[in-house]
Amino acid sequence: MAQDEPGLKDSLLPYESWIQESLRGVLRFALDRAAGEGLPGDHHFYLTFRTDAPGVAMPDRLRAQYPNEMTIVLQHQFDDLRTTDHGFSVKLYFGGVPAALSIPWSALTQFADPSVRFGLRFDAAPGGAGQIPALTAEPEPAKAEPDEAPAEDAPQVVSLDAFRKRPPNKG
Repeated sequence: MAQDEPGLKDSLLPYESWIQESLRGVLRFALDRAAGEGLPGDHHFYLTFRTDAPGVAMPDRLRAQYPNEMTIVLQHQFDDLRTTDHGFSVKLYFGGVPAALSIPWSALTQFADPSVRFGLRFDAAPGGAGQIPALTAEPEPAKAEPDEAPAEDAPQVVSLDAFRKRPPNKG
């Protein structure tokens, strides 16, 4: 990033990595609270993650359907939400069939709470133990949603671009 700008040197401190870790901490606080107290009011979470990341545990039928990336929704029907230092686990229902998912923090690429127009996008962690490789493509358009929700409560895919702050236009 700094290499492209004349006169700027690359940092010897990993600021970008620290920022990503801090943003994942916000997500963890939200999931910790939901695990302990449930989701208050209209809050609900969209979580996008790399299904091919190291440490992701999910049923083979879902992995076959979503080999690279998947978005889950925590809203009405989820159980056993638990967080750890390494990630979180949750039981969701797909077509009425329960599925246990375990997802490391490093596999997450996006988080949104559409009820308050809040969202975060995470850079893919660099390769390494427990890390995911850098993304080179845009997220897949098809997303998995729990399909037993009533039609009027059916979640819709939300573009996270609307939640990101943009720098002022200089020009």
